[in-house]
Amino acid sequence: MSSEHAGHDHTHGMARQTLRLAFFLSLLIVAAEVGGGLLAHSLALLSDAGHALTDIFALGLAWFATAQAERPANARKTFGYHRVGILAALLNAITLILVTIWILYEAVQRFQHPEPIEPVFMFASAGVGIAVNLFIGFGLNKEQENLNAKAAALHVFGDVGASAGVIVAGLVILLTGWTPMDPILSVGIAVLIALGAWRIVRETTDILLEATPIDVNLPALVADMNRVPEVADVHDVHVWSITSGMYALSAHVQTANLPLNECAPILLQLESMLHEKYRIGHSTLQFECDGHQGKCSELDGLYCQMQGTHDHEHA
Repeated sequence: MSSEHAGHDHTHGMARQTLRLAFFLSLLIVAAEVGGGLLAHSLALLSDAGHALTDIFALGLAWFATAQAERPANARKTFGYHRVGILAALLNAITLILVTIWILYEAVQRFQHPEPIEPVFMFASAGVGIAVNLFIGFGLNKEQENLNAKAAALHVFGDVGASAGVIVAGLVILLTGWTPMDPILSVGIAVLIALGAWRIVRETTDILLEATPIDVNLPALVADMNRVPEVADVHDVHVWSITSGMYALSAHVQTANLPLNECAPILLQLESMLHEKYRIGHSTLQFECDGHQGKCSELDGLYCQMQGTHDHEHA
C-alpha cells in the first residue's frame, strides 16, 4: 500500500470517528432540550430540539456515507450501498415535516392558551446545546478533506444560532413576562426546519429520479467534451448522482475512424476533464466511428428517450 493511499485511509478513518462522536453528542443535545422544554413548558426549546434532529440527520447521513464508501460493490449491488443513505434521507425529511406541523399546531394552542414559562430551564438546556454544538462544529471543521463533514458542520453552526434565539426569548420572558415570545420563536424555528426538510426532499427526489445534478451545466459539459481533439460529436448523454456528491456519466462519443490504440489518449483526456471540472468520478464512454450512426443519434439526438424496448442497437 502506498503512503498516499495509507494517508487517505487514515484521514477517512478520522473523519468517520469524528462524525460518529458528533452524532452521539447531538443525541445528548436533543435529550437535554426535550427534558428542558418539558420542565420549562417552553415550546421554543422543544422546537429547537426538533431543529437539532436535522443535525442528527445530517451527521448520521455523513457518517453512513463515509462508512459505506469502504464497503465494496458486488454482483447484486454494482454501485455499492450508497443509495440506502438517500432512502434514509427521504424518510428523515418526511419525519421533519411532520415535526414542523406539530410545532405549528402547538404554537397556535399556546397563543390561544398561554402557559407559564420557566426561563431558567430554557437557559440551562439551550446553553448545553450551544456548548456541545460548538465543540462538534469546530471538530468537524478540522476535516477539511471530507465534504460530508464540512456540510454537517454548517448544520451544527446553524443550530447554535437557534439555541441562542431560545436564550434571547428566555431573557425577554424573564424581564418582561411576555410569554407569547416563546411560541413566536417556535414558529421561526419551525420555518427553518421546514426549509431544511424541503431541500432534503428536493435533493433526494432528484437523485432517485436520476436527474442531472444541479451544479452540473450539461450544455457546457457537452461543449467541453466536443472540444477534446478528435471528438466529432457526443450524443446519448446521461449524467446522474449515485448519491449526494457522487456523480456518474455515460455517453456515446463519435470520432474519426481511428484504431483502438489511438482512442486511449482521447478517453484519458475526456475522463480527466470530467473529473477535474465537473467532479464526475465514474464515466462510461462508448466510442463510435463517423459512419456508425445508431438509432439513438438518429431519433433522440443528444438525450436518448429510451422508449418502450429501445435497446440501443444500431443499424
